[in-house]
Amino acid sequence: MPRMRAPLSVPTGPLLDVPWLAAHAGHPRVRVVDCRWYLTGRRGADEYARGHIPGAVHLDVDADLSGPAQAGPGRHPLPDAAAFARVLARIGVAPDSLVVGYDDAGGAIAARLWWLLRYFGHPGGRVLDGGLGAWTSAGHPLSTDVPVIAPARPMDLAAGGATVVDKAVVDRLRGDPSTVILDARARERYEGQSEPVDARPGHIPGARSAPFAENLRAPAGPFRERAELERRYRDLGAIEASTVICYCGSGVTACHDLLALAMLGRADAILYEGSWSDWARDAALPAAKGAEP
Repeated sequence: MPRMRAPLSVPTGPLLDVPWLAAHAGHPRVRVVDCRWYLTGRRGADEYARGHIPGAVHLDVDADLSGPAQAGPGRHPLPDAAAFARVLARIGVAPDSLVVGYDDAGGAIAARLWWLLRYFGHPGGRVLDGGLGAWTSAGHPLSTDVPVIAPARPMDLAAGGATVVDKAVVDRLRGDPSTVILDARARERYEGQSEPVDARPGHIPGARSAPFAENLRAPAGPFRERAELERRYRDLGAIEASTVICYCGSGVTACHDLLALAMLGRADAILYEGSWSDWARDAALPAAKGAEP
């Protein structure tokens, strides 16, 4: 008979705190994933090598949490189901695994892993609230050891656990008063003051500025209390809207807004997959600048 795995008591919701992870990181069902990634400059793999939560593996946004850039819209198109299943199998994720992602950006990158697991029908995705900073602030050590993990059997994954739209749908819905479109980028990028990587500056006309960083109590810190988040998204119109669409530069940090919305009961909020990197490269689509939608 197959050996039964030990039971695991997991809090509800997409976030886990440091005390829980410290107590359960060694459980055979728990897989800890370092998701650190940077738009420019540093490499997540290098930071992982310098020190990571003991037992954690590293997944890269470009190589592991996205499809090939030429295969879909924007800089970080979604991976296909088979490719993502191979990634999960490589790091030992099984159907009953709890996959805890963390980063050093308040969950901005780890939220992409959480969202992909939802999208492909795996219920075990979580984000470490406060990430690496919360871990070290609590006095827990880092490790430079790379764990040796037995691969799992690839799962049969299927897309559809969360909703995705393309630029044509966004363009059609952006004038609909029952639809709220949220831009998770920093305000200076939304306003068109700077654009470090994409084809042109600005934002989708009608979109509201909702920087993911404002979900946090402090830069790279833990999430705000639920009441504060609810007030924020209610002011943005996202609690009552019939349809909520989130985007960012390439579909990564938008997942942070999607996570916050899921905490508030809006798990039906939608990702614009290609995000600004897709919209900006299409000269036929309009762009707005300034602080107003």
